[in-house]
Amino acid sequence: MKPDRLRLLVLNAAILALALVLPVAFHAVGLGGKFLPMFLPLLLNGFLSPVRWAVLTGGAAPLASSLATGMPPLYPPVALIMSVEGMVLGGVAALVYRAGGRRVWPALVAAVVCGRATAFALTWILASSFRLPPAMTSAAVLLGGLPGVALELAVVPLALRALSKRDSLLFRHEQ
Repeated sequence: MKPDRLRLLVLNAAILALALVLPVAFHAVGLGGKFLPMFLPLLLNGFLSPVRWAVLTGGAAPLASSLATGMPPLYPPVALIMSVEGMVLGGVAALVYRAGGRRVWPALVAAVVCGRATAFALTWILASSFRLPPAMTSAAVLLGGLPGVALELAVVPLALRALSKRDSLLFRHEQ
């Protein structure tokens, strides 16, 4: 196995593990899902991994968490919504970061906006199919995640700065 591929495999396994553990830790201290703890490592991964790795890990984490812990639930299909949102979050961050000259803020904002828009749209569609009021349900999902958006905007740039000072190997992969 090539060193870059092994590095990506280990990095994405660590990101996946963090995406499984953080929500449990947040729930254990009573912070719940409003802070979107699973999406923190998935968003960070968009800056550290190529697009396909970020998308794959972003899609796998909610499903793996659902199977391992029962949260997010498979029915109603919250895990599916979160899986697609995780894919969009990591994929958009990776694409914009690499295409935009490795500038953090444009990639971060684009990823967060696209991720939340995905959650809004999928919630609208699923609420309609469950005969729930789609506008109210989607707005509740969007507004309920605002603390998580604030946390993402605060933590991800700090984590990237700390990681870039610590290990330049994380930032050398160009796929």
